[in-house]
Amino acid sequence: MAENLADLAGGFATALTPINLLWVFLGALLGTAVGVLPGLGSSMAVALLLPVTLALDPTGALIMLAGVYYGGLFGDSITGILLNTPGNSSAIAATFEGHRMALDGRAAQALATSAIGAFVGGLIATTVVALGAPAFADLVSAFGPEEFFALTVFAFVATAFVVADSVLKGLAALVIGFTVGLVGIDLQTGTVRYTLGVPQLFDGVGIVVITVGLLALGEVLHVASRSKHASGDRLVAVQGRPFLSRAEFREALPAWLRGTAFGVPFGVIPVGGSEVPTFLSYGTERRLDSRLRVPKFGRGAIRGVAGPEAAGNATAGTAMGALLALGLPTSATAAVLLGAFEQFGIPPGPLLFEREGDLVWALIASLFIGLFVLVVLNLPFAPLWARLLKISRQYLYAGITVFAGLGIYATAGSAVDLALLLGLGLLGFLMRRHDVPLAPVLIAVILGPLAETNLRRSLAISEGDVTTLVSTPITVVIYALLVVAVVLAVVGKIRRRRSADV
Repeated sequence: MAENLADLAGGFATALTPINLLWVFLGALLGTAVGVLPGLGSSMAVALLLPVTLALDPTGALIMLAGVYYGGLFGDSITGILLNTPGNSSAIAATFEGHRMALDGRAAQALATSAIGAFVGGLIATTVVALGAPAFADLVSAFGPEEFFALTVFAFVATAFVVADSVLKGLAALVIGFTVGLVGIDLQTGTVRYTLGVPQLFDGVGIVVITVGLLALGEVLHVASRSKHASGDRLVAVQGRPFLSRAEFREALPAWLRGTAFGVPFGVIPVGGSEVPTFLSYGTERRLDSRLRVPKFGRGAIRGVAGPEAAGNATAGTAMGALLALGLPTSATAAVLLGAFEQFGIPPGPLLFEREGDLVWALIASLFIGLFVLVVLNLPFAPLWARLLKISRQYLYAGITVFAGLGIYATAGSAVDLALLLGLGLLGFLMRRHDVPLAPVLIAVILGPLAETNLRRSLAISEGDVTTLVSTPITVVIYALLVVAVVLAVVGKIRRRRSADV
């Protein structure tokens, strides 16, 4: 514990330098600005701004992306509260009561509840990461190739069965991701795979090109294909005080803490996402509200915003810990961040705290700083963010397309990357049209090569004995948990279909 605190103090010394403070501030500012725009959201904010950070040193780039990560999450909630259109699925639960508060003339209080909830949930989760991630990394450092292969299988199957509405569509997305991830030279044999004879593809398809193409350009093409661009939702003006009264704070505080308790564990579940803890928090607060003499839910209950917001940001905080300690992304946004690490040649995982201790502790310290920056930015400036929602979509998405193309070309100066960007954008568009999830593609692109390497290494060591993949207690536990997760997911889907039929 004392050693962790000393390392964290060193991280603050690095993160509090003027240049790194600037990157934290810019990341939070840009993340919120992109996250608040209709149809974008936090994952696209990170993907869209990833090319910008490649010109920075690794520490500054990752610090800025961490700010973008948290800033985008708050931007998701602004659109939900003011426009009844959450920017991401993690902001849906808070939208129910948040938009009702806005219609009741309490938009400023709803945004303040969201900002403080994000701060409380993120602060507690980041503290858990700072104190627990190094010990967890030490534990995982004993993992061999069999254990890491089991973890990647857990992530793949959880993506296909748990996250995707259709198992077949989830598996199809995984296959697409595997195919893209295998392009290039096989590092173990030197064999060229799936390059179509194009020399620029020998190093594989860049993660920046993949994320910007699938997420940003795919969304642009999807919006452009619709016959009606206007959503018809009414933007609610932000009026009144951008802070909570003492009574409102006392009412929201227990919900913030309960939401955080829901969110922290879900951040370490492979591809668990933040939808489940936010809805669990919302359901809990609604049940507690029903016991009151005068229930408030349905009329703009502040606890209906406080709990889900804290849960969503707590999940995001511990997802960062899972990314640093395990090297496994537990959400689409975390997958993009993992791609940023790999772009700088810094693979996250158990050895990260030993090999790149200065960087990782500066990153963790910047997460604390970013939370304070977000509160300072978002409490008084929520009306300014609301003005961004008035931008015409035709200008907004045209600007995104130009920015994405310039960012990709500036990264490597390759026309092949621009062609890949267009092709992946079309792929992202088709996947959206047919409701094929994007998260499995990103997971498979990044973790596919890792799974292949560990599988081949395990089989090489055991001389082809397949049983070596389940030869340790850890692998047995991982596969057992996977079976339980799949069974629960299947049972849940069957129940939802039966209730829908009724």
